Amino acid sequence: MPFLSPPHRSRPYLAAVAALLLLSSATGTFASEDAQPTPRPVAPVCGAACVDTLSVDVDGNRIAYRRLGPAEGVPLVLLNRFRGTMDDWDPAFLDRVAASRPVILFDNVGVARSGGRSSPRLAGWADDAAAIVRTLTDGPVDLLGFSFGGLVAQELTLRHQDLVRRLVIVGSGAGYVEGANLSPKAIEVATKPVNADEDFLFLFFRDTPTSQAAGRAYLDRLEARADAHAALVAPESWQAMLSAGSDVGTPETSLLLRAPAITVPVLVANGIEDAMIPTLQSFALARALPNAKLIVYPDSGHAFLFQHVAEFAADVDRFLSAESVR
Repeated sequence: MPFLSPPHRSRPYLAAVAALLLLSSATGTFASEDAQPTPRPVAPVCGAACVDTLSVDVDGNRIAYRRLGPAEGVPLVLLNRFRGTMDDWDPAFLDRVAASRPVILFDNVGVARSGGRSSPRLAGWADDAAAIVRTLTDGPVDLLGFSFGGLVAQELTLRHQDLVRRLVIVGSGAGYVEGANLSPKAIEVATKPVNADEDFLFLFFRDTPTSQAAGRAYLDRLEARADAHAALVAPESWQAMLSAGSDVGTPETSLLLRAPAITVPVLVANGIEDAMIPTLQSFALARALPNAKLIVYPDSGHAFLFQHVAEFAADVDRFLSAESVR
């Protein structure tokens, strides 16, 4: 590597050096040319891959959570997918969204590292999440709900309107949408006792070389955390998620019927071909919401946010920072 030429030195700088040389000669304390300054220790920068897992008591349950980003600002709270834990959030995505705002993620009641019993009702999931948010923040907050977490986020917003400033619904919909409901194949794969990498690639990424490669890169990034997946979602908890999702799984109970009551700004986003929750659900939900913006990302599926990491993080930042989405 070539040496860089030294920067131009100003006259005040040279005068100060000359004065220092004279003083050192007079006191006999001038350091030898071979002396090297003692390097200062550099604190490691810890992002999502190594941030501490904390815990807090909420209504008698010990809740595991993590906090990223600056101390000040409106927090962005993440609500997770079916069978998802804190360890399933892409650290690359977390670090990008946490660059400009506080980000809080947690395992809801009964999930993975958190204690208690998961509710079989969607309202229970929403109320549990709201209690955690009130414990960890002063409110209001911005919510980002992914997949099942998108249903929880909508229910939470409807039940606790004072708590939510803005809402981001990711890879999710309204529960029931005519002609755009979960396929039997997706349900079969998602409810296997244990999911292999190939299952995640099928459910979360589009069947193209670029999307599948992005999926494998995402799975590799999850391994950056030393204690990744030390705790998983127990069968009784993910079965409770299935039961909770069924609360909005009919034409009579679809969130499309209550979506007009969600008046906060909403960003709805999905991949162009979602094998888990059909992308048409995102269109239907965005149309039913009175103050929504819809973005669909190319060549991607359910987990488009872990494929188009930089683009989606930038879109989230613009949406949360804007004065209005109208």
